[in-house]
Amino acid sequence: MFAPFEELNENSRLWIYQASRAFSENEKNNIEATLHAFCEDWAAHGHPLRTSFRVEHNQFIILAADESYHLPSGCSIDSSVHVIKEIQQHTQIDFFDRTQIAFLTGGTVTLFPLSQLKNEFADGVLNAETPAFNNLVATKAEWSKGWLVPARTTWISRYLPKPSVAS
Repeated sequence: MFAPFEELNENSRLWIYQASRAFSENEKNNIEATLHAFCEDWAAHGHPLRTSFRVEHNQFIILAADESYHLPSGCSIDSSVHVIKEIQQHTQIDFFDRTQIAFLTGGTVTLFPLSQLKNEFADGVLNAETPAFNNLVATKAEWSKGWLVPARTTWISRYLPKPSVAS
């Protein structure tokens, strides 16, 4: 059953899907309608799940399940992946490319290829304080505190230039 995101328990489990591009207004409306219908019927072994979603920055889908109500099962999680794949098929937007890393630059979501991060940091396009989307957060509480954080505080920090050692 769908519940407003704000009403879900702070320990609700999250799945974040990053889109390969921003959604148009029409795509966003269709995505929200699809996700609302999905959340209304999302269940685990016949038990309804208390669920919600958010569309953030017109480029991220965040699905949530309140595990204090009922635990999602492997099959129910698979069904959530299936709905994202359906959205992907209808919009031609990739939600499963993990080689593109999202940053907030100039108030806009910008994707950079993982293979180019060292160069982007070295060239000053990105820096340790550039806001990065940490799509690895697993709960609503983690999301609210640590989804958009300075690059230096995430796994991305390994791509930051190493300080030179004075001799």
